[in-house]
Amino acid sequence: MSENLASLGYRMPAEWEKQVSTWLAWPHNKNDWPGKFQNIPNVFAKIISALSKVQKVDLLIQSNKKKKIIKKILLKENSKIENVSFHLIKTNRVWTRDSAPIFLINDKIKKKIIPNFYFNAWAKYKDYQYDNCIKKKISEIKNFEILDIQVKIKNKIKNIVLEGGAIDANGKGTLIVTEECLLSKIQQRNPGVSKKSLEKILSESLNIKNFIWLNKGIIGDDTHGHVDDITRFYEEDKIFTAIEDNKYDANFNSLKHNLKILEKSVNHNGKNNKITEIPMPKPLIIEKTRVPASYLNFYIANNIVLLPIFEDKNDDKAFTILEKNFKGRKIIPINCKELIWGFGAIHCMTQQEPFI
Repeated sequence: MSENLASLGYRMPAEWEKQVSTWLAWPHNKNDWPGKFQNIPNVFAKIISALSKVQKVDLLIQSNKKKKIIKKILLKENSKIENVSFHLIKTNRVWTRDSAPIFLINDKIKKKIIPNFYFNAWAKYKDYQYDNCIKKKISEIKNFEILDIQVKIKNKIKNIVLEGGAIDANGKGTLIVTEECLLSKIQQRNPGVSKKSLEKILSESLNIKNFIWLNKGIIGDDTHGHVDDITRFYEEDKIFTAIEDNKYDANFNSLKHNLKILEKSVNHNGKNNKITEIPMPKPLIIEKTRVPASYLNFYIANNIVLLPIFEDKNDDKAFTILEKNFKGRKIIPINCKELIWGFGAIHCMTQQEPFI
């Protein structure tokens, strides 16, 4: 139904490829952090400060009246303010990994485009009218072509729903996804679209040749199975994956199952991937609710990696593993113990714009 972007030479680059900027949205929805919103802007400022020192930051804000206050908070955290661009684009929530564009690049003609996947708040929340317009607004600001990704089901044209946190790409045509997120009838994104049809759509729109289907995500994830909490590429044939050591924990079996799938997985060349395990932090309970705390929700930027930490004994282990494997990049830990009360961490709130 949609144009075959892969045949035109477009591809989804890996996160570690050179970036122009990172897109974020300034926090404003206090309902996302009930009773704990007060410190959230400071956490965002720490993240933006680190990013602004290595690349441009594009920041979505609710109103120009707030710009002065936001700048003050950013400067307090020593942000390189000349690298921060403010855009008046209204949002429902801050999770730009899912609502902002998954940028595609064409290496031959040096062009960037935006596939306009529909965003419906993870098929869970009703308020997403602003978030679903973010891609279109950014395409207008940056003057990028934007193309609807659609499919025909029973003579009806339907928009394909896809969030950035539901996929992890190695830039060479391999994609890691979970069945829980993309195929489950719970929080169902694309009713009537089979696994085979979805693979065809993603192959043509993102230039994917090889799929690694994991089983489930982690407990507490309100997206119902996003892969960016559990398993991530860090090189084209090297993958980090979360493991749970406590066999009585609710995540133990599903993460072990995912590990077995990964150990048998192959990359785009048909060769086995190298799998590196990262331990989970101990269960984090806020207001009697288990939240999806995970070290896998890191964000790779130019020269740095931002690592979520949770005041946990495994923080240092995760830091050491990343430091050993991300050669040439500085690992910057960010305390996300309060941020995760919004059911997302650093990767969830960032979306890279690749360089071309």
